[in-house]
Amino acid sequence: MKLDNALFDNILLQALASPRRRMHFDLRTQALMPGQAGLDGGKPVGHDGDADWRDMSQRMLNVLMPETVIPIHRHNETSETVIVCRGAVREEFYDEKGRKIAEFVLEAGGDCPGVQVPRGMYHTCVCLVPGSVIFEAKDRPYDPELTEEFLKSE
Repeated sequence: MKLDNALFDNILLQALASPRRRMHFDLRTQALMPGQAGLDGGKPVGHDGDADWRDMSQRMLNVLMPETVIPIHRHNETSETVIVCRGAVREEFYDEKGRKIAEFVLEAGGDCPGVQVPRGMYHTCVCLVPGSVIFEAKDRPYDPELTEEFLKSE
């Protein structure tokens, strides 16, 4: 599967139609759910035919519009890699009291296209350019019970 502008534009159309103004595209090599995009020739990319095999990572593209709001959150079980493939975003880090402690402007083709978010660091991502595309990777699959902890307002 090519990760090209045609794919990014296709995901962008879905993001524009979404009330959240963003859309993710799963890149894991595990068997995909019915109706989920990402198949090449009818098989998930890299799949070896073993029905019990599961990809225990999380790898995805996320196409963002500036109106999207990603709540400040952290991952207590994994770090996160964020790399901008197209456009630009601002990755912001926060302490446990909700004070911003660092920010990084990430730009495709720029001096800093990516950042590693440490495990347990509260963070968010702000889209600076419409249709920005980020690649995200984490050590474990998404689990709504364990994957994210949202910063509580005081």
